[in-house]
Amino acid sequence: MGIIGGVWSWLTEAEHWTADGGILQRLGEHAYLTFACLVISCVLAVPIALWLGHVGRGGALAVNISNAGRAVPTFAVLVLLSMSPLGKQGDLPTLIALVLFALPPLLTNTYTGVREADREVVEAARGMGMTGWQTVRQVELPLAFPMIMTGVQTAAVQLVATATLAALPGGGGLGRLITAGFGNYDTPQVVSGALLVAAMALLLQGLLTAAERALSPMRRRPGAQRLSAAGPVPVSDQEHASDHERPAPTHTAP
Repeated sequence: MGIIGGVWSWLTEAEHWTADGGILQRLGEHAYLTFACLVISCVLAVPIALWLGHVGRGGALAVNISNAGRAVPTFAVLVLLSMSPLGKQGDLPTLIALVLFALPPLLTNTYTGVREADREVVEAARGMGMTGWQTVRQVELPLAFPMIMTGVQTAAVQLVATATLAALPGGGGLGRLITAGFGNYDTPQVVSGALLVAAMALLLQGLLTAAERALSPMRRRPGAQRLSAAGPVPVSDQEHASDHERPAPTHTAP
């Protein structure tokens, strides 16, 4: 049986899904690690980056520091935290390591999105008497929303991939399927685990893309979309329309 047939056979066996430590359990663990770390990272990074982008001070330093964190191997951080007293706190070392890994794209994209917002629009909002908080909430945040969501998507996909490392120090997730496959010299199980991780990353990417389209504060109304698609009315057509609407001249007898 070839590798493709072996993978299909492994994935379609019911016991591999429902047994203790099976696919469904590992999927739940992986989803928990991913979403918990993503939510924590957004709560920590997005408000700080919004404020730094609004005031225009200290943002470059914060972004450079967060980007420098990318050079630190996540696995090394995970192992060090697991060997520390935090290692006795269940999934806490894994959560901390993954949150540190997810912060850079969120902080960078949010700060960049706010700083690249149309300055004329921002200044107009201030000229109308908006407070700093109102400017952030009603102007800068909507303009930066696509860039922020790009950072969220990047962080989410990276978390799905990196959460597999949680299995190496004994954590849960789909990585346990891969490590168990290596330990048993079971190539179909290793490939199946990798395919499940890739499928989960693609699914999450699609869900976040749909969420961005649905929640975007800058999306147009259907009527505005039809007008935009139709384009402006030519001047000649406007003149003809006005000629038709203009009443016909009346002639009086001399």
